Amino acid sequence: MNRSFALSGDLAPPFVILACALAALSAVLLLIELWRSRRARASAFRIGASGLLAVLGLLAAVLRPVGIVSKGSLVGPKVIVLADASRSIDLPGLDGTRRQAIDRALAELDQRSGEVRYSVLAFGDGAPTPVDNVASPGESPPIAAPGKTARAPFHPRARLQSDLGAALEAIARAADERPAAVVVLSDGRLDRPAELSAGDAVKAALGALQIPIHTVSLADTAPRDASIRRVLAAGAAVAHQPFSLRIEIGCDGGLSCGDVPVVARELREKGEPTQLASGVAHIVAGRATVELPMTIERAGARILEISIQAPAGDAIPENDRRFITLDVTRDRVRVLHVAGRPTYDVRALRMWLKSDASVDVVAFFILRTPTDNVEASPDELALIPFPVDELFSEHLPSFDAVVLQDFNAEPYGLTKHLPSLARYVDKGGGLIMVGGPDAFGPGHYGGTKLAEVLPVDLSPDRKEQGTDLAGFTPRFTEAGRVAPVLAPLRALIGEDLPEIPGVDLVGDARRDTTVLLEHPTRKTASGAPMPVLALGEHGSGRTMALTIDGSHRLLFSAFAANAAGRAHGAFWDAMLGWLMRDPRFEPAVIDVRGGCVAGEDTTLTLHPLPGPQGEAVVKILRLGTGEVVATLKTPVDGSGAAREIAAGKLPAGGYSAVVEIGSGMKNGTTKSPTTRRDFACESGGEEWADSRPDEDRLRAIAAATGGVFVRAADAGQLPLPAATQVATERKVAPILPAWAWTLSAAVLLGAHWVVRRRGGLT
Repeated sequence: MNRSFALSGDLAPPFVILACALAALSAVLLLIELWRSRRARASAFRIGASGLLAVLGLLAAVLRPVGIVSKGSLVGPKVIVLADASRSIDLPGLDGTRRQAIDRALAELDQRSGEVRYSVLAFGDGAPTPVDNVASPGESPPIAAPGKTARAPFHPRARLQSDLGAALEAIARAADERPAAVVVLSDGRLDRPAELSAGDAVKAALGALQIPIHTVSLADTAPRDASIRRVLAAGAAVAHQPFSLRIEIGCDGGLSCGDVPVVARELREKGEPTQLASGVAHIVAGRATVELPMTIERAGARILEISIQAPAGDAIPENDRRFITLDVTRDRVRVLHVAGRPTYDVRALRMWLKSDASVDVVAFFILRTPTDNVEASPDELALIPFPVDELFSEHLPSFDAVVLQDFNAEPYGLTKHLPSLARYVDKGGGLIMVGGPDAFGPGHYGGTKLAEVLPVDLSPDRKEQGTDLAGFTPRFTEAGRVAPVLAPLRALIGEDLPEIPGVDLVGDARRDTTVLLEHPTRKTASGAPMPVLALGEHGSGRTMALTIDGSHRLLFSAFAANAAGRAHGAFWDAMLGWLMRDPRFEPAVIDVRGGCVAGEDTTLTLHPLPGPQGEAVVKILRLGTGEVVATLKTPVDGSGAAREIAAGKLPAGGYSAVVEIGSGMKNGTTKSPTTRRDFACESGGEEWADSRPDEDRLRAIAAATGGVFVRAADAGQLPLPAATQVATERKVAPILPAWAWTLSAAVLLGAHWVVRRRGGLT
């Protein structure tokens, strides 16, 4: 209950001002009169005092003061607490982890919850999110303020960033009640604002919202830690071209580092990682930068493992190894085209490869065999021997794709290099085998290591090898009708295909193979239609089997005239694009939303192309072992709408997400098209790369906004805004009746007149 006084409300403010002015004028005139009359001090004092009392009595009679009795409650100002939810809060801090320091700071603030209204939000990447402050049933919070509701430990979803700027911008834009202050709980290791000009950046984020930001530090010293702070590519990473990785190494907390070995390796789908480069970082003043030159032969998303050999006493071994996804681009697609003879089909494919400015083609045509008797000296011979050893031993890794067209491996010495060619595919290369009298089985590929990576089975039994010279028209499979890789061809010719003069005999499609075209009458040993065009994946590479040598009929024939010969280019552009993982020809695109952090929930976002329907099956394979760690399913309705898929918690390492949309195998021959996405999962990632707290940045933020910087244990001492009283009941009553004020004024005026007369004033 509060008591106060006010003037009567029946007089307008101008009249109140006029009355006060006249009273003041009367008092001044009385004092002037006394000064001029030169009266004795005692007499002058009595006259002045009685006169002032008379003036005040008259003024009170005019204004008539009233008494006010009000009842109400104190309402604390709104204060927003922004707690850092990035991965860095799990690093060592003040007496434990920085997450535990947040719990202690929130407990200190809870003790003042009667003074202010707290809203605890977690910030990281994007707008902040509310945090539940009540412990779950059966959960024991580490600290609970006496007489307060127990607070649950601070465990929001881990964020990959510490973007304080975005959180403040969201608060400034909010349409609800504006806060009177903001309290930031962080270690200062923020992505935004940057270390330089942090105060100006925070004021810009607040905009017109002028409020103090108090900062609470969760750590004051750096732990004993050697870490990989940053990995940068010095220039663009282009396949087949040398570039450098610039790696920054840090050493803090009194740890003695000296020279630290650094190794960069590339993860493979199966087998041990391939070492790309190594070096030594010479630590000076807790920091060193080392450049590792390397060359990566395959384009696309490559998963690299960067590791250091930390000295003894390193408190955070998780940041001694980083897994990064490096996007390697292509300058041009390098294609090795090897043909057994200069046929119409060979000529058409070579013409297209040469006409595409994005393709760098190296072509070899066999015009003489090693056994040909040319009856000429080497100086007179214009035709050179086929450089098989040089191509497939030294230069093979420099090519993005190899095309073997109607080529017999045995007479030209390729047989001994087939295991190397299989390993080339396994490590990410592309292989196209095109049919003809000397391809597939007749080309002596059956039963070899290369046959194991082809998408169709090649029996080593010579009785089941050969060709069928009868003309036929291939037909689209169910997968071929919906596959994006054949969409450009179908847009030109629809369901029609030209008659083909013959086909190589092959077996069933292998597992994880997509058959797009099949023979209308010929069957395999299992009774399934024989594949004509099959696409497959093996290791990190892709393979394609085209069992005919008649694709030139899409370019020059009576059938080709209907599409002006453009169907041939559309077909091979899509085939080579699929082999190089061009997104245009993938059935879907899959991303890892927000990245992947080891031990935290991972979410995949699937973006299917419009059209395909059914069930999308996502298999997550661990690079190095090829082990399927998770199989996930989600329905696809054909609209192309994105689907989010929970992948659970994954350990640190490299992974590949393989997606298949559709019903899978049909009649043993048709499999839905697949796509894959390689990604890395780190322990802490960027948030653990630099474990040092940054209290100077927190001090700058507080100083720029008029706030205060403290440490977690002193969070309860922050100068928060005072509470405001909200009245719920108010009573107004006059102090005296109006006649009493008038009578008092008359008595005081009469007394003053008597005192004046006795003092000799009229």
